[in-house]
Amino acid sequence: MTGLDRTQTPKTRPISHKRGGLVACLDIGTSKIACMIARLKPSAPSEALQGRTHAVELIGYSQIQSRGMKAGAVVDLAECEQAVRQAVGLAEKMAKVRVESVLLSVSGGRLSGQLVEAAADIRGGAVTPADVSRVTSTGMRHATGEGRTVLHALPVGYTLDGVKGIRDPRGMVAHQFGVDMNVVTCDATVARNLMLAVERCHINVEAMAASPYVAGLSVLTDDEADLGAAVIEMGAGTTTIAVYSGGRFVHAAGFAVGGQHITMDLARGLSATIADAERIKTLYGTVITGGSDSRELMSVPTAGDDQDLPQIVSRATIANIVKHRAEEVFEMVRDKLKDSPFAAEPKGRVVLSGGASQLTGLVELGTQILGRPVRVGRPLGFGRLPNEAKNAAFAVPAGLLVYPQYVHLEHVEPRHTRQQVKTGTGGYFGKVGRWLREGF
Repeated sequence: MTGLDRTQTPKTRPISHKRGGLVACLDIGTSKIACMIARLKPSAPSEALQGRTHAVELIGYSQIQSRGMKAGAVVDLAECEQAVRQAVGLAEKMAKVRVESVLLSVSGGRLSGQLVEAAADIRGGAVTPADVSRVTSTGMRHATGEGRTVLHALPVGYTLDGVKGIRDPRGMVAHQFGVDMNVVTCDATVARNLMLAVERCHINVEAMAASPYVAGLSVLTDDEADLGAAVIEMGAGTTTIAVYSGGRFVHAAGFAVGGQHITMDLARGLSATIADAERIKTLYGTVITGGSDSRELMSVPTAGDDQDLPQIVSRATIANIVKHRAEEVFEMVRDKLKDSPFAAEPKGRVVLSGGASQLTGLVELGTQILGRPVRVGRPLGFGRLPNEAKNAAFAVPAGLLVYPQYVHLEHVEPRHTRQQVKTGTGGYFGKVGRWLREGF
């Protein structure tokens, strides 16, 4: 078991600027599973999204209710596997292709990012790619605690003989070379069981990525990422955070409170069934109280005996229950951001994504509690997205489709690469299978 703790989850190969390809992704959430299949085509970068080298054309997608998941983690493997099969099957049918491997998002397992500095002496020679890899590897291992696994190891900047802010040190001469990096980890067990649910469907996991990071890749403009932005991915069972600064992903955090908690509060507060509470949240969920709403009454079926008469509640009662929990979520976000590089970004803005970000009045409430400009993010720069996939709930799966264009920024542990080179095309998946086998 311990052999796996400190390793890295699978990483896909960077996509070549000149070549296109098909890519499939899975976002296995607490309340819904989304599967998307797209064709990536090389294209000229746009003004607002210069990091992107490929256009993403969606050819198949599905969204179904999730099963066997809680707080972003698998709690029933057989249930989760069935739901994954169903989601992938529907997307395959629409795209008319067979999915053999997927990119997978991770939102559970207490996501956390740590800024690490690592340095080594190179005795006055030129910095080689091997030096970069060696130092980055050391930093990554140092930041990975017992029982954790690495989702991303992203160099943020380099240092040569104490001079900071070096963009690319290769070929430059120095006595000492250092790297500042963002190491994002999650519980190894959570990552492993998510993989297992997918592998049991005979689908390879090509790469795993932190949900808030890929949400940022799909909803942020270059300007926002450069000036500093915090992406708050508000799911049903988790709320996760990615901080971007100077165009780079520099911090991650998360906690297990989300939209589902609002549903449970409503069910308890209104003595309603969970299904009715979810419907009320979707139709009338708002954090804005006062005005004529407080006088507007509605009937809510009571949970339990069918003979019970429905109860009459005011819209204000519903809004108060929703607002109470939403405030708690934003206060937790505020505490997490206080301890992150975002605190030092005076112009930084907050972008909300995820299904739970669609509650009425959330932008105003977030602005008030976080003291920053807040907006709701939608997937940017996608050709032909169907209407239902244009909203914030699809930020993560849409971001996974963009992710292969950004993989080259990450450090990959050398043993992956050795395996890839040695065995050509099949080596990568051999490696993925091994990652799973080592753990069991």
